[in-house]
Amino acid sequence: MIFNKKYRFFVKPFFIGMLVLFSNVSQAQTKKELEIKRHQLKEEIKQINHLLIKTKTKEKNILSQVTDLDKRIKTREKLLNTINLETKLLSSEITDNEKKISDLEKSLQQLKDDYAAMVVKSYKSKSKENRMLFVVSSTDFTQAYNRLKYMKQYTSYRRRQGEEIAVQTNKIIQYNTTLQFKKESKDTLLIETQKEQDSIKVEKVNQKKLITQIKKREKKYLADIRKKQKEERDLNRKIEKLIRDAIAASNKTGSSFKLTAEAKALAAEFIANQGNLPWPVEKGLVVLGYGTQPHPIVKSATIQSNGVRIATEKGAYARSVFNGKVLAIQLIPGGQKAVLIQHGNYISVYKNLDIVIVSKGQSVTTKQNIGTVHTDSSTGKTILAFVLFKEVKTVNPALWIYKM
Repeated sequence: MIFNKKYRFFVKPFFIGMLVLFSNVSQAQTKKELEIKRHQLKEEIKQINHLLIKTKTKEKNILSQVTDLDKRIKTREKLLNTINLETKLLSSEITDNEKKISDLEKSLQQLKDDYAAMVVKSYKSKSKENRMLFVVSSTDFTQAYNRLKYMKQYTSYRRRQGEEIAVQTNKIIQYNTTLQFKKESKDTLLIETQKEQDSIKVEKVNQKKLITQIKKREKKYLADIRKKQKEERDLNRKIEKLIRDAIAASNKTGSSFKLTAEAKALAAEFIANQGNLPWPVEKGLVVLGYGTQPHPIVKSATIQSNGVRIATEKGAYARSVFNGKVLAIQLIPGGQKAVLIQHGNYISVYKNLDIVIVSKGQSVTTKQNIGTVHTDSSTGKTILAFVLFKEVKTVNPALWIYKM
């Protein structure tokens, strides 16, 4: 009976402990991921405020203001969604914690009741004479031995029960402390949720006012967008021609670069670093992604982006994403420049530079500064356009640059 009681009180806590362990490991990973994402989104909002929400209030900048506001609202909505998921997870953990505390308290009470019964029983038969009588009244030596063994086991079991009571009591204290922390964390997240909801509401009202102004002159804005897109296409064709000319110079009969052994090794190294290349600026925020996409505000316009645009700080330097050689320096509309750097059969392009500090044919190293990024005088924004080619076909820079 003693060992049955032991299993009754020791096996159940063991399985409960194992379930708690695996549950906590699984949820801890999810919770950690959500915490990281929340901090990343908050940092992105800071960057949006710092790098984008600087535009002047001139009418020609309204479109820019609305686009920036749209990006901040969408980022806030992502943040709000992340906070909501984190809050739900905490609510689930709090419920689980409360159940575990309840189960432990019931188990502890049972342990105490059992222990009290043993103490009473032990008290009634604690005299040395009673214990000796219990042994000497045995019918043979084997029975006497077993009775002595039983008494030792009984004493040992009482000690373990006392220790288990202390362990269970300590667990309840720990769970209560954790529960209080989780409740405080949840309260903090709920406050943050309300703050983000209020911010989104205010920003959407401001955005709506600006969109109303845009709609009154939508044709003009659409014409401006199409003009810029045409300039971008013309520049892209010039850059593609520069690459084709470089291919033709290296390979008279083929449509791809004829690489030396050194250039092949460089290309292989470049490919091996896919997804881990450094950003083309030290600090930046992607404001336009790769590929065809609808304009965020003027719905009748479509954006065709063969690279990415990155907002950075005023006076920032563009830097080479990998070792290579300057293939060409191209003048672009507005007086800015584009630098092409060759990495074997890959070409990285850095557009919208003011001062270029490298020259054609020069070898450059990873993260080497190549020129200062232009700051638009009317918007106050400093935007680098970054394009990545394999031969004459563009590839998505986000698949190559680390965590872009």
